[in-house]
Amino acid sequence: MKIAVVIPALDEAGQIEAAIASVRVPDPAPSVTPSVDAVVVDGGSRDDTVARARAVGARVVEADAGRAVQLQSGVDATESDVVLFLHADTRLPGGFAAAVEAALGDPAVVGGAFRFAFEGEAHGWRLRLVEWGARWRVRLFSLPYGDQGLFVRRSVLEAIGGIAQVPIMEDLDLVSAMRRRGRLALLPLPARTSPRRYERAGPLWTMALHWFAAACWLLDLDRARVAAWVRG
Repeated sequence: MKIAVVIPALDEAGQIEAAIASVRVPDPAPSVTPSVDAVVVDGGSRDDTVARARAVGARVVEADAGRAVQLQSGVDATESDVVLFLHADTRLPGGFAAAVEAALGDPAVVGGAFRFAFEGEAHGWRLRLVEWGARWRVRLFSLPYGDQGLFVRRSVLEAIGGIAQVPIMEDLDLVSAMRRRGRLALLPLPARTSPRRYERAGPLWTMALHWFAAACWLLDLDRARVAAWVRG
């Protein structure tokens, strides 16, 4: 099995090397490790993102800025059996490739995601509350977000028409489309995300914004307007 890890990036010089390194961590059982390709899709970075990505051996694809556009550009630039989408500030767990292959050994499974966790160990109660909320969201609604390392069979991705070209919440569109095609594997291994976004505006406020965006998605409100509300 071949897995392409697609990493969209924009001015991520401080994060990109660690993200790529997590893709390259040796598997505890190398005899069963699938082939893995790391592809960084740069949206026009003005820092050293591209140079640093290439320096550690990743393939770099250039695209217009915008997560949905960059994700689809990464899909188009690869020929793997499975595509795994990784945020630049998220780290994959050791053994991720073998875990993905094992999950997809069930033909009813179309893809899945890892458990959400923050990078590092010493977190206050607010960040722990965010982790707790994410776990219950996935447990109750089977709705993982993009920062959990979403992976999907290429055949399924092609059948659903690829990544929806929307300004926000393309990850929820992808998960929803996947669920209509089969079962999601929600893996216990943690994909560890930097808490930087939550610390910038405050963990509880950021979590509330995410809930608001998800509610807007459920109500099928205009995406451009939702993006302006959330990012404004």
